Amino acid sequence: MTRLLLRWILLACSVAAASFVTQALGLAFRVDLSGAAKFLQLLLGVAVLAFLNATLGRFLKFLTLPLNCLTLGLFSLVINASILWLVAGFGLGFTIEGDTWSQFLAALVGSLMIAFINGVLGVFLPDKPDD
Repeated sequence: MTRLLLRWILLACSVAAASFVTQALGLAFRVDLSGAAKFLQLLLGVAVLAFLNATLGRFLKFLTLPLNCLTLGLFSLVINASILWLVAGFGLGFTIEGDTWSQFLAALVGSLMIAFINGVLGVFLPDKPDD
C-alpha cells in the first residue's frame, strides 16, 4: 500500500515537472500548486489519469493495434496524449489551454515529459523490495 501511495505521489510530481517543462517550451499545460487544496486536486487528477490510462488507454491501444503496428508503436503516443487531453478537460489539478492544435501539441509533449520524468523518478522506487 505504501508503494502505491509513493508511485501516486511520484506521478503527481512528474505531472508538475512536465508542466514546468512544457511552459518553458511555450505550451499551455498548467498545474496550479498554490496551496494544499490544489495539490490534493492534482492528486485526484493524477488518479483519474492513471485509471483512464489503465482502462480506456489499454482498450484503445488494443483497438488500434493494426495502426500501431504500421506506425511502429508511435500511435500509442497519440492515444496517451488524447487521454491526457481528456483528463485535463476535467480541470482536476491541471489544464491545457489554447486552440485545438496547440492543446494537442501541449498534451503530446506533456505526455512524453510525464513518461520520461516518471521513468527517471521510478528508478528510485524499485518494483520488488530486496530480500
